[in-house]
Order: sequence, then structure tokens, then C-alpha cells
Amino acid sequence: MTAIIMPAISTHPPYGTHAAVTSPPAGVDLAVTVDTLVRGVHFPQDTPPADIGYKALAVNLSDLAAMGAIPDWAAISLTHPKADDAWISAFNDGIDQLANRYHLRFPVADMGIGPLAITLQIHGQVPHGQALRRDSARPHDLIFVTGTIGDAGLALARRFSAEKYRHIPEKHCGFIEQRLARPSPRVHEGIALRGIATAAIDISDGLAADLSHITDATGLGATLEVERLPLSPALRQLPDRTQAWRLALSSGDDYELCFTVPPEHCKTLRQAARHFSCPVTRIGRMEKRPGLRILDKNGKTFSRAGGYRHFVEKIPSEASPRTDEACGK
Repeated sequence: MTAIIMPAISTHPPYGTHAAVTSPPAGVDLAVTVDTLVRGVHFPQDTPPADIGYKALAVNLSDLAAMGAIPDWAAISLTHPKADDAWISAFNDGIDQLANRYHLRFPVADMGIGPLAITLQIHGQVPHGQALRRDSARPHDLIFVTGTIGDAGLALARRFSAEKYRHIPEKHCGFIEQRLARPSPRVHEGIALRGIATAAIDISDGLAADLSHITDATGLGATLEVERLPLSPALRQLPDRTQAWRLALSSGDDYELCFTVPPEHCKTLRQAARHFSCPVTRIGRMEKRPGLRILDKNGKTFSRAGGYRHFVEKIPSEASPRTDEACGK
């Protein structure tokens, strides 16, 4: 085992270096996230190694984004069925694309022989007391999401039933496949939401399931307006809009942010959102009454499927973003 002091910048995993020493600056809280991706569970068997590396890092960065943290350094543990230099090189290339973007350092990394699985732990920094949390939402806060939701779920649905989705234009198919393989962690958006949002979470298991983590943590409830869900042009191609809404509610892997904002912070949010890489859309409101309610425009309960279990679970068969809805009607 080798122990090192962290270098200034090293975005390439130094496999075989098992320990490091670091100290956060004064006045900074440490944000930590860890996640494991397993072949056949979190990504299909035939996923290219560069996409695996990219997504393994992206999903962890998304957790930091939901805390409003600046990525700092990461530790990785990789198991692979055999020593394969070409595979490892391509995998590292996928990691490097995101690591370089966020100046993320890799002081430690480990690799062994076994079933393909990747565990990443990422450390980030956030000013003391300013981290976004799940348990800080308040009654009457408005609920927002970044980007569009349901895209990765639609990509998986096509893989299970290509014939059913044959009418989706090829240009949209490429978009949703990219959303599944290489999601965009909303790191800059999360940082900008510090001091504006009261609570936040990233959407990994589906909007309804992940928003329920906020309601459970606060003891509050929420009402979503299903017609407000931001759908990409790909989902709008579905002949049954109900199916599109169910995908948006119950499929995951989009790694957008769901967050709550007090009404009095809406003007500040609109100003901040001008610099976002994606739109934000208001979709509902936090309430004192516990539970999650999803209503249509007539006030009737919208029936939805349950949560999402990534690649292994079949996507429910039933289930252009606008920035002007950020604090809209």
C-alpha cells in the first residue's frame, strides 16, 4: 500500500495507489458521495468502456450537484474480468472527459480481477452551512426540475421494444441514447442554487421516487401538475401523452436536479437560470399534508407506475423545454 499527498491536478486514475492525505480549507464543508455501477444492472453488457467511465463519474458528480458542491477529488475501485489494457484505456478516456471539465483529481485508485463493477467516491467542497439538503424544504415552496425528464427511460424502453417505438425519428433516437449513456451532471446549476433553493435531489430513480425522498425527509407532502412536466421533443413524439408523462415520472437515469424554492426567491432564480446550460421548469408545490399527489389539469389524480431500478427493470409501458415557466403561472 502506498500513501501520497494529493498532487495539484491528476485527472487520470493512478491504479495501484491506495491511500492519500488531504485537508479541506478553513470555512469549507466536505461533501462526499459514493456509488457503485455493476454491468448488467446499471448498464447493458455491450456498453462501450468509454461510456461506462463517463457515466460512472457523471452519476457521482450529479450527487455533488444536488448538494451544491464544487468537485475536488475522487477515489475509484475497478474490477474487471481480465487485464485488458485497451479496455482500461478507453474507460479512462471516458472518465477524463468529465474529470478535466471539472478539474477533478484522482489521487488514489485500485483495480482487481472480477465481475465488471466500478465504485467511485467523490469529495467536494461547499461553503460552511450552505450545502443543499433534502430535509430543508418548507410548505408552499415551489418545485422545479432542470432540463427534461424521461429521456433515458425512453431510450431503455426502445431497447426492450424497438418495434413499439419505431415512429420516433432517428435524430431523436440519437438524443435519448446520448442522455442514457452520457448524462449531464448539473454541477454549475447546483452551485448557483445555493442560497436560492431550500432543498434539492438529483433524479436517478425517477422524479416521483426521488421527490418522495424530500417529502419523507421533511415530513411534508407535494402536489405535481403532470402537464407541466418538461418533455423533450423525443417524448413528445409518443402518440400517447399519458405514456410520456409516466416515463417522465417513473423512469430514472436522467440525472437532472429536482429542487424547491420559496416563492419570494423566484426572481433570483430567474436571474440565475439565465446562465444555466438547461431550462428550469416549475412542476408543483410543497404542502403541509403528507404524501405525493400527481394531478392533471382537471384536478384528477394521475395514475402512475412505481420507481425505477435502472437497466434491470422493464420500463413501464404506460407512463421544447421553456425557461419562462421557471416561476410561472
